[in-house]
Amino acid sequence: MRKRTLPLAVLATAALGLTACAGGGSGSGDVSADGQTLTVWIMQGTNPDSEAFFKEVGSAFKKETGATLKVEYVQWADAHDRFVTSIAGNTTPDVAETGTTWTAEFADAGALAPIGDYVDEAGLKDDLVKGLADSGTYDGELYGMPWYAGVRSIVYRTDVFEELGLKAPTTWQEIIDAGTAIKAAKPDMIPFPVPGDAEFTAYPWVWGAGGEVSELDGDTWKSGLASDDSRKGIQFWTDLATKYDLSSSGATTWKETDVLDNFVQDKVAMAIMGSWTPATIVQKNPELEGKFAAIPIPGEDGGMSPSVLGGSHLSMFNTSKNKDLAFQFIEMMTTGKFASEWAEQTGYFPGQTSLLSDSTESDDPLVKPFAEQFVDGGASLPVTPKFGAVQAKKTTNAMIQAILSGSKSVDQATTDAAKEMDDIMNGK
Repeated sequence: MRKRTLPLAVLATAALGLTACAGGGSGSGDVSADGQTLTVWIMQGTNPDSEAFFKEVGSAFKKETGATLKVEYVQWADAHDRFVTSIAGNTTPDVAETGTTWTAEFADAGALAPIGDYVDEAGLKDDLVKGLADSGTYDGELYGMPWYAGVRSIVYRTDVFEELGLKAPTTWQEIIDAGTAIKAAKPDMIPFPVPGDAEFTAYPWVWGAGGEVSELDGDTWKSGLASDDSRKGIQFWTDLATKYDLSSSGATTWKETDVLDNFVQDKVAMAIMGSWTPATIVQKNPELEGKFAAIPIPGEDGGMSPSVLGGSHLSMFNTSKNKDLAFQFIEMMTTGKFASEWAEQTGYFPGQTSLLSDSTESDDPLVKPFAEQFVDGGASLPVTPKFGAVQAKKTTNAMIQAILSGSKSVDQATTDAAKEMDDIMNGK
């Protein structure tokens, strides 16, 4: 079975000579590029407004290298198509933020330049968060430099739980029990929404039950969604809506942003949400500050269910005319001062284990649980160019929606989804 958890046992002591980067630079300082321009694409949509941050980065980059940093902001929703078009037209940027499930796809297309030698020379190899490094590696080469990552856990209303005398759930049955109590006491509140258009909220229950999404068997990918274990997890997840009525019919078409919006509007008691959402919740509804906390997603009988470790790489494109300059920017962004500032401002976790200590040692109820999930229960989806096509097809989302709507049983929906996933992953 593929190992899902991330072996990040020693975080705070990973001192790898990165103090030279603490001022925000790469520490090498040996790239002189007066008059040159480095074009960078940064994603928007789920990230916070980052223009002020990159203005500061641009000034530091100019001072260190003499080059001008040109940042273009791209909406996540449009980004994949824009990348495909730019790759076909040979008009890619020097560097771009690439989602962890896209990096292998673009590397396979021959668009990215390998950066492993740069990373080795900078002495950073052993300090990269393993899950992010794995998803940035294709055919034995590193193409995506770990930048930041987030993980989903359960966010819940502490004031509601305290009012009803409830404890934060530590097992699947306790989720049902707490949700049932909330439903009875607060009929206008959704105890635990099950969003149909949000695949990352479904995978923890597959993994938590001992199932798999897809594994490579020789040269063939085989989906595990239709296994008995996976079905058990999917049954539990969808039963929250169809059997226990802890969700709502409208949530059948919800995305994660819809879950967030309803939580902000005081309509949701607990939900799977990302480590980047607490700041947004308080920003949109200051009255909720101090009224919610997070817990790792429980395992069926205790412990922790793995959750998708999602995030972004910074990737260098083959079209870049000055790859040394491109990597100096990548190193500046992913190490030291700017990496720490980005993590602090956004609620994401940095891509270096040595920068994780502040999060893992925190007692903040909106930081520590996510950090525990990230370190001890972070999981990666299949690293292959084909999985992006599965996501584009919305195979998992369609499976969950079919179950929630009652158009398919769990057995039929998982059978159909597994077949579609296999066909796509194996190029049929």
